[in-house]
Amino acid sequence: MPVIEHLILSEGVCCGKNGNNLPSDQEVVSLYQTNSIGRMRIYYPNRDTLEALRGSNIEVILGVPNDNLRALADASAATTWIQNNVVAYSSNVRFRYIAVGNEVHPGDANARYVLPAMQNIHDAILSPNLQGQIKVSTAIDTTLLGISYPPSKGSFSDSANPYISPIINILRTNDAPLLANVYPYFRYTDNPQSIDLNYALFTSPEVVVQDGQYGYQNLFDALLDALYAALEKAGAANLSISVSESGWSSEGGNAATAGNAGTFYRNLINHVKQGAPRRSGKAIETYLFAMFDENLKAAAIEQHFGLFLPDRQPKYQLTFG
Repeated sequence: MPVIEHLILSEGVCCGKNGNNLPSDQEVVSLYQTNSIGRMRIYYPNRDTLEALRGSNIEVILGVPNDNLRALADASAATTWIQNNVVAYSSNVRFRYIAVGNEVHPGDANARYVLPAMQNIHDAILSPNLQGQIKVSTAIDTTLLGISYPPSKGSFSDSANPYISPIINILRTNDAPLLANVYPYFRYTDNPQSIDLNYALFTSPEVVVQDGQYGYQNLFDALLDALYAALEKAGAANLSISVSESGWSSEGGNAATAGNAGTFYRNLINHVKQGAPRRSGKAIETYLFAMFDENLKAAAIEQHFGLFLPDRQPKYQLTFG
């Protein structure tokens, strides 16, 4: 089996389970280790996955599914959740973040429960004294931005502000990063007439967008810096962002080819070491989406984001690190 080489510490890979042909959890962990992939994002506390992670030294983002948010707005339920899914494994599983909800939008039924669930989960890690090891956050997407172009004008929409502002405050209080899913693929395919494919794939030979003192050669940086600008306007200039998902589909839609996906992942891996213009020189903690193609996801592009096929063969020739 070809080996994907050493993965630098700024990167990880998301690991979904929406497939009926995926490797066992122990095989998955072994594949991470074989390829020196040191960080994993999982979307719910699957017992077999957590058992397989014991002693692996892989750092983990553990997700709280959106349909659990209402229950965890109750403090006792949050304490039980932490005891069962974190404390029970924390002696030899390296939890890095708990992502309380994924891409919850202000109008969603569960939106009102994100903040209390975050607070309760944070409070629940205090008793076992895990707050120095684990940070509690939530994963947003870039649709919460009302303005994203040019990046310096980035700001959260009027509808998102009442939702995101208290979340930002709790992250600042607890010195936790904001998790953000950043997809140049979807931004490009939503507007291919105005966005050049090279700009989305990190292959533009020159600056495409000059925004004051900052020049942008790729859309990933522009989206990330629009989020940073929005945080600055929200009074959180020092808050950091970890990119909790970014990827490109290899088939099933516009520009979804193995060639484009391979180009995107190779260039993303190389690029995140250096940081975006507004945080130049600071490596961007980034989780590639995703480890495997998942055949139970929605048809077309959603099934083809994997770096690996379900038989564990790599789809692309990538060199990490």
